[in-house]
Amino acid sequence: MEGLLEHPGYDGEKLRRVSEQLPCREVQAGMLLSLMGEPQQYCYPSLFIYGHRASGKSHVVNVLMKELELPHVTVSCVECVSSALLFEQVLLSFFGCDAASLLPRSPSLSDFVRIYKQRTSEFPSKQTRYIVMEQAELLRDASVNLLPALLRLQELDNVSVILLSEIVWDKFRPNTGCFEPLLLHFPDYSKAELLQILSAGRNSSYSAEFYSSYINILLGVFYTVCRDLRELQHLAALNFSKFCEPVAEGKETETHKLWKNIEPHLKKAMQTVYLREVSRSELSSGFALHVLPYYSKFLLIAAYLASYNPARTDKRFFVKHHGKIKKTNFLKKNEKTSNHLLGPKPFPLDRLLAIFYSVVDSRVAPTASIFSQISSLVTLQLLTLVSHDDQLDSPKYKCAVSLDFISAISRTVNFDIVKYLYDFL
Repeated sequence: MEGLLEHPGYDGEKLRRVSEQLPCREVQAGMLLSLMGEPQQYCYPSLFIYGHRASGKSHVVNVLMKELELPHVTVSCVECVSSALLFEQVLLSFFGCDAASLLPRSPSLSDFVRIYKQRTSEFPSKQTRYIVMEQAELLRDASVNLLPALLRLQELDNVSVILLSEIVWDKFRPNTGCFEPLLLHFPDYSKAELLQILSAGRNSSYSAEFYSSYINILLGVFYTVCRDLRELQHLAALNFSKFCEPVAEGKETETHKLWKNIEPHLKKAMQTVYLREVSRSELSSGFALHVLPYYSKFLLIAAYLASYNPARTDKRFFVKHHGKIKKTNFLKKNEKTSNHLLGPKPFPLDRLLAIFYSVVDSRVAPTASIFSQISSLVTLQLLTLVSHDDQLDSPKYKCAVSLDFISAISRTVNFDIVKYLYDFL
């Protein structure tokens, strides 16, 4: 496979700078450059880059665009809450204020296409223009025509749309059908790659060997439950001063004794490895819709279903071959009060996990990361632990979010929660 430094059409010095900024992602950057072709050529109309959070997707694309000086616009789908903002940002970046001012107050897709086509005929580009869409999964909540139109934008101009997403294309594809993008996967960093990247950010007051031994200890604790580079960088910076505290005081220099000193602090950090605490006001404002990890959202959905559905209905909702259940037997005649009016009911941990593994749209192993995310949801007060101290073997929880909140969470993972709620049968 062609290496990153062997791409004709790009300046060799620029490619070396790119390579230096992308440790452990040279292969993905090389593949992306191969798909993009030379600057003056037509690129593939649309590229879909997917992978877990903090796997280097945005960083690789942004470094390539800036260092190679490719004409591009980077659009955050979190910030562009409407199509109008998206259209304005694209026109502003490519053609300036005059083009953006031509948009009407509430522009339609046809308005954007008309102005874009007009401006590209007036200002043709010798290079491919790139529209980079970060957190592109949010486009699923936009107009049904928007995504298919973006994927076919090359019919108007030499332009390529690059979608960056944390979910796979099969969960992303519109029901109405659209032009299929070219797929590129960014895998999680391996332990050795994380060690290399994190060690590069060492404190200049200490040797590379000393800092590398600290990172190795840190990964020994957190690697099995967290592969998020940004989270690990935060943990490394947060705990390093405590690790080298005995060295600074001249008390100890042996690594295994330094480990004993920092061990309780790392255990405490483990409790919030996936989610640091945020205020309830931030959660109510929709902050959690974007900060919650993918599986945490499904855990919260499962908790809501367990809180508001009677346990006897689980077979009906979550077992595929449950057989036919007559409605007269399924619904009790004396049940006149909505479960939502009565409020959430406690449920055991095993029921939560059973529902979670049923509703999540991929196979998930019951690892420590799942239990860690449950603890994080409790820390964020999205779940409430209601069991007594003497019931450690069978903890019980309640879901502490509203129907509107869980509906918004469900939309971000394309899950129709209403179909699984007993009150809405």
